[in-house]
Amino acid sequence: MLFNPYSHRYPSRRNLVFAKKGVVATGQPLAAEAGLEIIKKGGNAIDAAVAAAACLTVVEPTSNGIGGDAFCIAYVKGKLYGLNSSGPAPKNISAEKLTNEGYKDIPSLGWIPITIPGAPAAWAKLVKRFGKLPLPDVLAPAIRYAKEGYPISPELSDNWARQLNKYLMAAKEEKIFKHWFDVFAPKGRAPLPGEVWGCEEMADTLSEIADTEAASFYKGRLAEKILEFSKTTGGYFEVEDFESFEPEWVDPLNINYKGFDVWELPPNGQGLVALVALNILKGFDLTDKEDPRSYHLQIEATKQAFADGLSLLGDPRHIEIPLLKLLSEDYARQRRSEIGETAKIYASGIAPHSNTVYLATADEEGNMVSYIQSNYMGFGSGLVVPGTGIALHNRGHCFVLDPKHPNCIAPGKRPYHTIIPGFLTKDGSPVGPFGIMGGYMQPQAHVQVLANLLDFHLNPQEALDAPRWQWIKDNMVSIEYGMPENVATALSRMGHDVKIELEHHPFGRGQIIWKTEHGTYCCATEPRTDGHIAVW
Repeated sequence: MLFNPYSHRYPSRRNLVFAKKGVVATGQPLAAEAGLEIIKKGGNAIDAAVAAAACLTVVEPTSNGIGGDAFCIAYVKGKLYGLNSSGPAPKNISAEKLTNEGYKDIPSLGWIPITIPGAPAAWAKLVKRFGKLPLPDVLAPAIRYAKEGYPISPELSDNWARQLNKYLMAAKEEKIFKHWFDVFAPKGRAPLPGEVWGCEEMADTLSEIADTEAASFYKGRLAEKILEFSKTTGGYFEVEDFESFEPEWVDPLNINYKGFDVWELPPNGQGLVALVALNILKGFDLTDKEDPRSYHLQIEATKQAFADGLSLLGDPRHIEIPLLKLLSEDYARQRRSEIGETAKIYASGIAPHSNTVYLATADEEGNMVSYIQSNYMGFGSGLVVPGTGIALHNRGHCFVLDPKHPNCIAPGKRPYHTIIPGFLTKDGSPVGPFGIMGGYMQPQAHVQVLANLLDFHLNPQEALDAPRWQWIKDNMVSIEYGMPENVATALSRMGHDVKIELEHHPFGRGQIIWKTEHGTYCCATEPRTDGHIAVW
């Protein structure tokens, strides 16, 4: 028996959706339906995930794009596979060079924070290794929406408009940002709800990626266009940066939490932060969800995990990361003993060595995919490659300039990455994919949603619906509007600097698919966005 949603302590059936032959859960209805379309045409969960991911670059460009990065955990024929398709910094950039140019930190816009985009390579790798359909068939829905356009939802329009001012200010300073407006604000404003938006240039680019299995993006015409734009406008990229890029197959990491194995990808992603926090938390008895102590313990364990993560994590190809130590039972006991009845500010327990989209899919064969993709900070760097519709991400903004820090920018190095897919198994059998997007909120949301599921026995939809908190820094904690007032009051008395947040967007957006005892799938989607589950 894997999961019976009606045996849980809180047996509400609100919005629970079940599927047998296939399911695609995303934050955008058109993308979810695109993934299911591919399953119905003979594709599997991997094909569906790539179809939905490519479609999201078109129908939710406020959170991801063709020029972004991707990570994936795929369960295929009884085995978990991890894919890290995050790109490195150019070989022509360094902390010393940027410091000499007068920079004190990594900017969020322009060429400096742009690393090699990994999303197109991820699509091609996943479909080639595990898919059943050719890549042109898989990307067909995304190409269609880019070419024909689609109606903008109110949520998407609102996010678009919220980000517009940032790029308006940048465009006043440098002309290289004008291409963003050519593609995403040709009328000088964000698209209105119900208005149709599309981009022929994106359709052509997606078609070329499909026809060449992404080779054009790294070694062909599209790479040439990116490199020409870089060379003529002050970028750092060289031909070798693109030609040498390859996604990396990795082994997921896990810890056991309350009888379930929780799987995350290893660094340079921050999934380790979620695992460290859960490893600390599992030594506490969390029984009452609305007990302020339950919130306090989750917050404190998360702060400890971030103290380690932000000081120790980076690209493991360039630094040594003490994974075994961080995930050990002895270390969890040590950190657990440091948590008291009041809020604290934690240092790392180990001395240092020196806007995103999430989707989940499953099919009748038992394949399941946990996939996440991002441009970071909305549309990303503000740079769009002329004539392509490729919005380049700004993941390098997570780098630092301190040469003693593990996450210091360096040639060919990948930055600390916030996007993390998750997966659950129990006794060696798959339970299913889960994920909650949203920058540094992501490991915090993983902790909260898993506590809701495994400690408080909420069903998957209730686990996503529940109000969330977010640790900001020091003892500052934002609490989502709707959390019980007594919890906020009690946390304040415990020393937490509590702020009640009226907006929903800082608290992440997630999807969950759980396999049931009947061999079907129980699916949940995010109420904080245009969440949608396409089922068959």
